[in-house]
Amino acid sequence: MRTMISYFQAAVLGALQGITELFPVSSLGHTVLLPSLFGWHLDQASPQFVAFIILTHLATALVLLGFFWRDWLNIVSGIFRTLKVRRISEEDSYGKLGWLIVLSTVPVGVLGLLFQEQLTQLFAAPKLVAGALILNGALLFAGEKLRTRAPEGKVDDRALARLSWLQAVGVGIAQCFALIPGFSRTGATMTASLYNGLSHENSARYAFLLATPVIFAASLLKVPDLFADGGVAAGPAFFGALCSAIAAYFSIRFLTKYFETKTLTPFAVYCVLAGIFFLINALVHVL
Repeated sequence: MRTMISYFQAAVLGALQGITELFPVSSLGHTVLLPSLFGWHLDQASPQFVAFIILTHLATALVLLGFFWRDWLNIVSGIFRTLKVRRISEEDSYGKLGWLIVLSTVPVGVLGLLFQEQLTQLFAAPKLVAGALILNGALLFAGEKLRTRAPEGKVDDRALARLSWLQAVGVGIAQCFALIPGFSRTGATMTASLYNGLSHENSARYAFLLATPVIFAASLLKVPDLFADGGVAAGPAFFGALCSAIAAYFSIRFLTKYFETKTLTPFAVYCVLAGIFFLINALVHVL
């Protein structure tokens, strides 16, 4: 096994991450499974490879931040406004939304810190990841079946701010599934948000907003490992990150339009079929 990756491998993995991080199909799951399918002998459990993946995630987070920069200005201003008056008003939509995002971020942050070493080892467990991808498909199916009906085709941050504090914690707990490669952060967050009464479009919006601080926090912890102990070369690493950013930009533009009228069902079907395919491939390589 080796840690170093080529420019071509970095480009493929970067573009793959930029697409699948925002689509509800698990970016980590595909990053774990596709190198094995292509016959790439990479040490996917090494700190340097994990740091490379985190760098591509950081590129995606920067795109998200840029895409929603006006919303983040309103959200950050709202948080400071609530601190100034020492209360969170239901009428202050952005102030409450900011604290809802903070509350939804806490569970995944705590679990990620407590179990980061164990979770890293899953990068070298393709059969488990393929199984998780199948379960991710089942989760998306369940989200569509259990969702509370809401009007579609209208972005409304006031609807996000009407989530209760308990519902925000529930969305945060659902997001913890994405710590396991094969489960999607976007898919888990959207499923919980649909159950709590948000439309598909507003659920996707909350998922994209919520992903930004989580990815940035993970990046601050792991990116220094990128160049430790002769790790991944800087050229391929940053080229992969650039490919991730470009793919993420087009992905988010597509998805914000897609969820105006469409559902999670096609992604659920894909995850189940892809998970079965990758599981068979992993079992064949063992025999």
